[in-house]
Amino acid sequence: MTAHQPRERIEKLRELINDYRYHYHVLDESIMSEAAADSLKHELSQLEAEHPELITPDSPTQRVAGVALDKFVKVEHQYPMISLNDVFDQTEVEAWVTRIDKLLPGASHEFFCDIKMDGLACSLIYQNGVLVQAVTRGDGRVGEDVTANVRTITSVPMRLRSTRGYEHFLTGRTEVRGEIVILKKDFEALNVAQADAGKPLYANPRNLAAGTIRQLDPEQAASRPLTYRSYDLLRDDPTEVPTNSYAYEALRALGVAANSEASVFTTVDDVMTFVKLWDDKRHTLPFNTDGLVIKVNDRKLFTQLGIVGKAPRGAVAYKYAAEEATTIVKDIVISIGRTGAATPVAVFDPVVVAGSTVQHASLHNADEIARLDIRIGDTVIIFKAGDIIPQVKNVVLELRPKNSKPIDYKQLLTEQYPELEFERQGDDVVYRVKGADSDLMLKRAVEYYASKGALDIDTLGEKNVIALVDAGLVKDLADIYTLTIDDILTVDRFAALSAKKLIDAISQKKTPPLEKFILGLGIRHVGTQTAIDLANKFESVEKLQNASIEELEAVDGIGKVVAESIIGWFSDEDNEALLKKFKDLGVTATYTKKTGALAGKAFVITGTLETMSRDEAADRIRAKGGTFQSAVAKDTTYLVAGGKVGASKLQKAKQYGTQIINENELREILT
Repeated sequence: MTAHQPRERIEKLRELINDYRYHYHVLDESIMSEAAADSLKHELSQLEAEHPELITPDSPTQRVAGVALDKFVKVEHQYPMISLNDVFDQTEVEAWVTRIDKLLPGASHEFFCDIKMDGLACSLIYQNGVLVQAVTRGDGRVGEDVTANVRTITSVPMRLRSTRGYEHFLTGRTEVRGEIVILKKDFEALNVAQADAGKPLYANPRNLAAGTIRQLDPEQAASRPLTYRSYDLLRDDPTEVPTNSYAYEALRALGVAANSEASVFTTVDDVMTFVKLWDDKRHTLPFNTDGLVIKVNDRKLFTQLGIVGKAPRGAVAYKYAAEEATTIVKDIVISIGRTGAATPVAVFDPVVVAGSTVQHASLHNADEIARLDIRIGDTVIIFKAGDIIPQVKNVVLELRPKNSKPIDYKQLLTEQYPELEFERQGDDVVYRVKGADSDLMLKRAVEYYASKGALDIDTLGEKNVIALVDAGLVKDLADIYTLTIDDILTVDRFAALSAKKLIDAISQKKTPPLEKFILGLGIRHVGTQTAIDLANKFESVEKLQNASIEELEAVDGIGKVVAESIIGWFSDEDNEALLKKFKDLGVTATYTKKTGALAGKAFVITGTLETMSRDEAADRIRAKGGTFQSAVAKDTTYLVAGGKVGASKLQKAKQYGTQIINENELREILT
C-alpha cells in the first residue's frame, strides 16, 4: 500500500463497520453475517496497529479501554434527569389530563407513548457528533462518568450518523438519553453458561446491567451483552427538537436505536388501548418492562407545564400490575401426579401478581422446600415464571413467626397419604408412590374418566383403554379427543365399524355435564356427590380451579383434607396443562342449574333396595333436583330404609328429625 492507502482503507472499514452497526442495532436488520463483520473489525485492528497515528477516538476498535479505573468521577447533568410520577389505571390517566387542561386551557391533546425499559438510565454526550462522555442518572442532578464502560457497548455509536436533514445535530453538543439493558435472550444465555459452570444464576437483567456498568474494569463490561436503547434527544436550542416523536425520528437517523413501538395519540381512550395492547403483548418484547411512559408530545407545551417536586407535569409513567408480591403461606399440600410423583404446593393468601390473582404455587420437591427453608406461616415473595406460572422467590426471614417449624417432608407425606408408601430412587429429586407404574395409572385414569359414573363413554372400556395406551395413542386423558379412525385402525382390536363407533362415542362427550367432568378428572376424595356439590357451588371448571381453600371448605361435606386435595390437584403443572389441552381440543364442561320437584331435598339410603341399585336411586334423585348424601346430617330430608337397615343411621335420623321412608315411598316420590 502507498502512504495514503492505509488511511483510505481504514476510513472505508470504519464506515462499513458503522453502517453494519446501524443496520443491526437501529434497523434490526443485517447487511452481512456477524462472522463477516468480525473479519472486517479484525482487519481494521491490524491496520491501526500498524499505523497507530491513524487511530481516532471514535474508531470501532476503541470500544474497549484496557486500563481499569480507580473510581468513577462525579458529573453534574446539564439538564436534570428527572423521574416521573406513576399512574396505575385509566382514572388516574384522565386525572392527569384534567390537570394539564387546567394549566393549558384550550391546548390540543397529543400524547407520545413509549414502552418503559427496565434498565439503567444513561446519558450520552456527543460533541460535534463524536461520543465524549457517558453519565449515569445518579440522583438526577449528579451522575457518574461511565464513558469507558459504555464505549464497549456496540449499540452505542462512537460517532453520530450523518443523515440528510439531520446534519445540524453533528455540530455542537448533542445529548442522547436512554437505558442500558440486557435483552431477555442474552440474559438467558448468560444464566445457561453460569449453570454449566456451576456458578450462581443472575437474579434479573436490570440488576446485572446496572452492576456491569458500575464495574471499574471496562473489560468486564465488554464481556457482557449490554444494549443501549434511547428515549430522548436534547440540544441547547430546544426548538431543534419540537416534539418527542421528532426526537425519535432524529435518534434513528443519527444511528441510535429507539423503540419502534412508540406512537402518538390524541385521546385518552386511544392511549389506554395502547396500554392494554402492550399489557397483553409485553412479554413478547426483547427487553423487560414494567409499564409505559406517556408524555405531552409538544416539547414547548411540555416545558410550559413545568415541574412539581422532582417530576414533570407533562409526563407520567403508567405501571402495569406488580410482577412480584408478598403473601403468607397458610399450608403446604402434596399433589400426586399421573406418574405417581408427589409435588408439594404452597397455599397462601390470595395475592395479585402480574395482573392475576394467585393463591398457590408449586414447590417442586423436598429439596426445593429445604433450599427455601419455607415454613407454614412464612411471608414469601411470589413471582410469575415466564409471567405465567406462580413461583416462590424467597422467604422474608425477618417476618418469620417465632414458633415456626421446618417442614419434615416425609412426615408430611405420611400425614396426607397414610395409605400410600413413597420412595426416592437414586438421584431422583422427587418422591414417588412406591410401585407406581405410570402406564397402569394412566389406564386406570382413562378408564375411570370414561366410566358410567363419570362421562359414560360407550365402548371405551378396560380392554380398549389398555390397547390404546399400549399402542402409544393415548398419553393423557385429553388424548382420547385427538383420536381418529385411522389411528384406531392401527390397533389389532379394532375394525372399521368398531373404530367409528368409538370415535362417535367420544365426540358425543365433548360437552359433558360439569359434575361428570369434575368426577372424571379423578381428584382424590372427590366422589359423585362432592363433584355435584362443587359444580353447584362454582358452576365452571375455571371458578373451581381458582377457588380458595376457604371457599372449598365452605361447601357442605368438604373439610380440610378434601379441600387440600382439590387445591393440590389444580396446582399440579401437569394437570394445568391437561385442562388447557381439554380446552384447546374444544372439550367444554357445561353446567345446568338443577331444578325439579326434589330441589332442596336431601336423601340418604341405608340397607339394600330390591327394585333398583343404590347408584340408580341416586341418579334418579339427582335427575329431579334432589341431593344424594352418603351419611345422615342435619340437612337430610329423607332416610330411605331398605333391608338390613343400619342402626346408627336410624338413630341419627331420629336425632335430627329426618323423615324415615321405605323403598315404596321412595318410588312414589320418584314417579
